[in-house]
Amino acid sequence: MHDPRLDKLADVLTSHSTKLKSGEKVLIDIFDATDEMAISLIQATRARGAIPFVQMHHARVSREIALGAEKAQLTIASSVELARMKKMDAYIAVRGSHNITEMSDVPDEKMRLISGAMRPVMDWRINKTKWVVLRWPTPAMAQQAQMSTPAFEDFYFKVCTLDYSRMAPGMAALKALMDSTDKVQLKGPGTDLHFSIKGIGSVTCGGDRNIPDGEVFSCPVKKSVEGFVTFNVPSIYQGQAFDGVRLEFSAGKIVNASSNNTSALNRILDSDEGARYIGEFALGFNPHILHPMRDILFDEKIAGSFHFTPGQAYKTAGNGNTSRIHWDMVCIQRPDCGGGEVWFDGKLIRKDGLFVPTALKKLNPDYLLGKAK
Repeated sequence: MHDPRLDKLADVLTSHSTKLKSGEKVLIDIFDATDEMAISLIQATRARGAIPFVQMHHARVSREIALGAEKAQLTIASSVELARMKKMDAYIAVRGSHNITEMSDVPDEKMRLISGAMRPVMDWRINKTKWVVLRWPTPAMAQQAQMSTPAFEDFYFKVCTLDYSRMAPGMAALKALMDSTDKVQLKGPGTDLHFSIKGIGSVTCGGDRNIPDGEVFSCPVKKSVEGFVTFNVPSIYQGQAFDGVRLEFSAGKIVNASSNNTSALNRILDSDEGARYIGEFALGFNPHILHPMRDILFDEKIAGSFHFTPGQAYKTAGNGNTSRIHWDMVCIQRPDCGGGEVWFDGKLIRKDGLFVPTALKKLNPDYLLGKAK
């Protein structure tokens, strides 16, 4: 029996997120998701007069390729993928995972080789196409969220089909404030971080790049970051699990890094020169997402959180930092997670996960869920 929730989600992705127009070409990239979702996206694309192209991936197959990846092979693969991406106007990726640690035994040097070779494809996709990326609900994700599979599916579709237009007024106010801000201070348990975002600008994210969504991001001036930060959200990166990540900065550079897996953490941060500098700073506010589940597309949008990202900066609202990595690390500042504060130019902007200025209160959960005006 066909699930109508698939059609509703496909409509959000093709209308709100990528705003497909007649004649536009879109690459639908399916990673361990269902044929039914791919078909719904094809149908929704055609309904808007656009032209669908589809690629299917399977993590176990990708792992096997990665284990034996060679430079010459990746050079060909990258050139082919880049040539195709240059023909596309839009990109929709549905990324499922039956095992989030499937790539955990791929050697670090192979992962660096792959990420470096495919970086031009990603850069073109991010900077030259309309794009949206989302996860796909699987029993593995339900387990990560510590929920039953049916309960997680209900949560997933509720979050992914949220009325993102309700975020627009608050996001516009936050963007205006961030665009005019110089000094930022983040305070909380194990965190006292100072940096500048002067002249960087900011970008609102209300369902037009990621689903689920709900953040406004900017970026520190590259060498302005000073202090230390402790992240209370667990992370998976390059197939490895990290908890309790703590970073210490001097002149913008990570000079000390520790976690439950300190050696692996530092190997990743030594991937290249840019990996020890920050490429993104963002505030998250999706009212439905409250608890971490080791999936960054969900965790970075947690209500009352911020994320701070070693590695590659975006060209828009970026500081010019380049790297093979882009690792969003998340800290929740709600009282149930220890609390915390965000200050802009000496003014308190968010306390214990709730925005304080009147114009920004439209990003607090009560407003976004329709409980307050």
